Parts: sequence; C-alpha cells; structure tokens
Amino acid sequence: MPILIAVDHGNYAIKTPNTSFTSALLELSGKATIHETETIEFKNRVWTLSHDRIRYMRDKTQDDRFFVLTLFAISKELEHMGIVSPLEEIDLAVGLPPEHYATLRDKFKDYFRRGKVNYVYNDHPISVIIRHVFVFPQAFAAIAPRAQDMLDMPRAFIIDIGGYTTDVLLMRSGAPDLQFCRSLETGVITMYNPIIAQTNAKHDMLIDEEHINAVLQNQRTGLPEDVQAFIHEAVRAHAHDILHQLRELKVDLRANHAIFIGGGALLFRKYLGESPLLAQAEFESNPRANAIGYKLLATRQIKKMAMQPRFPQPFSPESGGIAGENV
Repeated sequence: MPILIAVDHGNYAIKTPNTSFTSALLELSGKATIHETETIEFKNRVWTLSHDRIRYMRDKTQDDRFFVLTLFAISKELEHMGIVSPLEEIDLAVGLPPEHYATLRDKFKDYFRRGKVNYVYNDHPISVIIRHVFVFPQAFAAIAPRAQDMLDMPRAFIIDIGGYTTDVLLMRSGAPDLQFCRSLETGVITMYNPIIAQTNAKHDMLIDEEHINAVLQNQRTGLPEDVQAFIHEAVRAHAHDILHQLRELKVDLRANHAIFIGGGALLFRKYLGESPLLAQAEFESNPRANAIGYKLLATRQIKKMAMQPRFPQPFSPESGGIAGENV
C-alpha cells in the first residue's frame, strides 16, 4: 500500500504534517563530515540543510533544489512513521498559491512525477517510487478540515501570510472561488531586508532575520531596548500595510470574515489585531495547516479513485471542487 506524504513548499520553510525546516540547502564539495548531520546524495551531488534560504522563486521547478528539499521532507516523514524500508511506493500531495495554481499546476506535478528515485539519506540508500502527485491550492487546503463549518458563511477571505507572498482566497459558502484569488509580494521575507538596513543606518547595528524573529517571539536577545522598539514599530507598519494593500484590492475585512493562516500571520497577529481595517478574524495556530490539508484532500481523492471504474471511462480528478492529480 503506497504511503501518502504531504509537503508544503514555502519560500521560508518546508513543512509536512509533522516536521518543518528552513527552505535552505548547501551543496557539499565531497562526502559529509561530522558537522553535517543531515545529508542527501542525489544525482552524484551531496546536499545538507542550512540556514541560508533559497532566494524567492515563483516557479520552483527551475532546478533540482526544491526536489532535494522534498526528498528531505519525505525522509523525515518516513522516519517519523518509523519506516526504514529501502524501497517505498509513495503518493505525494503538494500545493501552489491560488493565483499561480492554474498556470503552474501541471508543471509542478511533472516536476515531482519522476517514477523511481534513488538517493542516499544520512548514508542510508533509499528508493522511492512516486506513484501519484496531487496538487492543491494553498490557503484552501489549510481550512479544508473545517470547510463544512463555513457553509453558512456567504463570504469569507482566507489570508495566507507566508515567506514571500500574502495569498488571498475568497470562500463562498464553504467553497473556494478561484476567480478571486490574489498574491501580494508582502510576506515575511520582504520585511526583513528593510528592517535590517534601517537598523544598520539608524542604530549602527548589524542584525539578521533571527534577531527579528526572536524579538517578535519575546525571546531573549542582546539587543538594546530602543532597537527592539524600532523592530516592533517596523513590523507593525508592515502588517498594517498588508491590510491597506488588501483594501486596495477591494478586500474589505471590516465587512467580511477573515481567516489568517501561515507563519507570517502568527508573527503579525498582535499588530493585525490593532488595525481598524480588521473586524472579525480567526487565526490558524498551526503553521503546518496547509500540509495537513493537502494530506486530507489527497486522502479523499485516493478514495474516489478507488471507487472509480477502471474501464471504460478515464479518471477525472476532483476533490471538493478542486482538481488534484491522477497518474
């Protein structure tokens, strides 16, 4: 029986239902040393996870790096399940921003659908046969487990604040309206560089992304209080700017229910709640919600596939009105 594995390919982090790690790779010149605790050897190249993120890629199929990150995600999920077999057949559930879904879906599907893949994870040879690839819209996937609870909501906006983008999807009575989906380049990553540059210019201090995250999460840092106050104010301005940009898109969150998802939404929650542009809002507390949703939608899809007669009519993939993927 194939194993279903869901992977959310964020610009900031790769997430599965059980794991999360930075979307960052370092290619090694040779075999791993004791310092590289996690490695993958694929196509005669050796990779390890790092903290230096891959630069934003709207189309993540341009090279093998996101495929290698997916192999890390698959391996971590197999470990979590206690599976150590050298050969596994898997189904893969992934997603794309709603606005990019129609144009990139087939390309994203083909990128992962490579049949039998041989690689080495932490010195252990592994072969996976990728049977089916299911591609779903982000944001909708995150609320899929409770879409039934939204049937009495005529309109609601899902706002997914991720690494590089803020994706907006309109829900009508529990169903996604893919005619209204937008993607703004206002995610967390777009906020870091201006804050880092302004902190250097105004306070003569060099900080990085980890400093900013630590301040927002009330973790201990060595930063002076005035620098921390400056970071809070800059993040507040960025969060409020997201709401203003949504308003320009005619997304009025004073008149419509809002559901915020994504790691960025959790970072900005305090500041978003201060704005008069926001009335009724919920915040999804699990940053891995999209990956969990992909797995749920793909599970439903697989059950439908099993019920479909093999002959004479071909399978036509659908899942809650959203196309997935077949063989």
